[in-house]
Amino acid sequence: MGKYIINGGSTLHGQLVVQGSKNAVLPLFAGALLTEDEVVIQNCPDLLDVQNMSRILRSLGADVERHGNSVKIVGKHLNSHEIPVGLAKELRSSIFLLGSVLARMKKAKVAYPGGCDIGIRPINIHLDAFRELGVRIEERYGYIFCDASEIQGAPIAFDYPSVGATENVMLLASGAKGMTTISNAAREPEIEGLQDFLNAMGARISGAGTPFITIEGTEHFKGTQYTTIPDRIVAGTYLIATAVCGGEIEIIGAKPAHLHSLISKLTKSGCKILVDNDNIYMNVSGRVAAFDKIETQPYPGFPTDLQAPLCTLACVARGTSSIIENIFETRYKHIPELIKMGARISVIDRVATIRGIERLSGAEIAAMDLRGGAALVLAGLNAKGTTIISDIHHIERGYQNFDGTLAALGADIIKV
Repeated sequence: MGKYIINGGSTLHGQLVVQGSKNAVLPLFAGALLTEDEVVIQNCPDLLDVQNMSRILRSLGADVERHGNSVKIVGKHLNSHEIPVGLAKELRSSIFLLGSVLARMKKAKVAYPGGCDIGIRPINIHLDAFRELGVRIEERYGYIFCDASEIQGAPIAFDYPSVGATENVMLLASGAKGMTTISNAAREPEIEGLQDFLNAMGARISGAGTPFITIEGTEHFKGTQYTTIPDRIVAGTYLIATAVCGGEIEIIGAKPAHLHSLISKLTKSGCKILVDNDNIYMNVSGRVAAFDKIETQPYPGFPTDLQAPLCTLACVARGTSSIIENIFETRYKHIPELIKMGARISVIDRVATIRGIERLSGAEIAAMDLRGGAALVLAGLNAKGTTIISDIHHIERGYQNFDGTLAALGADIIKV
C-alpha cells in the first residue's frame, strides 16, 4: 500500500504548477462516451481515480491511451452497458457514467458506487432526476438497471445543489429529445468545465456557474480536444501547507477566483497573498492567527474538500478555531489521528473546536480518506520528530506526486 515518512520542521519555498482537476476530469471521461470520434483530454492528472475510470471505460469497449499529460479516448466500439461492480465500488465517480452510457446506449446497469467513506451520499437525487427525464429504473440485488429508450427533456428542480447530480443530468439530457432545465443547479467551476467540454462536442448547454442551466438535446456529438481546468483543491492544499510550515511559494496555473473563500480566510489569518492573473504568491512568517468560525458550504462557499487541511492549520494556529462541517456528516475521521499527534480538538455533532498549539508531535497514523489523508501529511510537515502515514492510497486518489512536489519545496518526506 505504501507509506509516507516525514521529518517535520522544514519551511516550504519554491514554485509549483498545479495539476489538472480530478473532480473536473472524471465527468469529462464519462462525456467522451457520447461520441464515436476521438476525444483528447489534456492536462489530465495521473491519479488512482483516473486510472480506475480508464479501466471502466475499457471494460465498456472504449480505447483509452495516456500520452504524458494527455489521454485519448475513442468510444467507437462501445460494446457494453454494464459498469463492472468491482471497479464501481472503487470509484464514486463511476456514477457519472450512468448518464453518458444511457445517452449513448439507451440502457445501463451499474452497482452502487464506492469511493471515500465520508458520510451518506445518496444517489437518489440522480435517479429521481433521471425518472423526470423518462428513464425507467429498477433497483435490485445491489444493482441499478436503467432503460432510457424514451428519454425526453424536462424541467428538473433539485432540493440541494448536488455537483454530481447536476453533471449527470447534463450528460444524459445532452442526448435527450427536447429542452431540459435544471433549477438549483450546483455552481462549482467543474460544472462550467463540463459545459465547455460538452459544447465543444456539439452539445447546446448554457447557464453553468449559475443556479439555472438549460440543455437542448442533440443526437450528434463530435470529437474534440479539451484542456482540464486546474485543481482548486490541490492548489488550496499547497497554500495551506505553506501556512502550516511557513515559507513562500508561487502556484502557477491556478484559477484564483476559484479559491476566493480560502484566500480570504488565509489573508485574514495573517498570510500575505498576491494574485497575478493565474498565479498565486504567498509568504508566511510565524504562526497564523486562529479562525473564529469556518462553515463548509456549496460553492462559492468554503469547500468541504479543504476542511480537513484547514483543520490541520487550525491545530497550529494562535488561538481557538471553530469548524462546522455542513456537507458530509462523517468527514472528521482525520481528527482522532491528529489527536494522536497532540492536537487539542473536541467535536460535538458537526462542530470541531480546535485550540492551537505551536507544534504537533510525530506519530504513526493512517489515512482514512483522500482529504483527511492530505491533512495528516500537512500535520507531519509541522510535527516534531518523525511521522509515518500508512494507507496513502487514499491520498493518491487525488494528489499527483504529492511527496515529490512537497520534497521539491523543501519538505523532508519520502514514500516507501
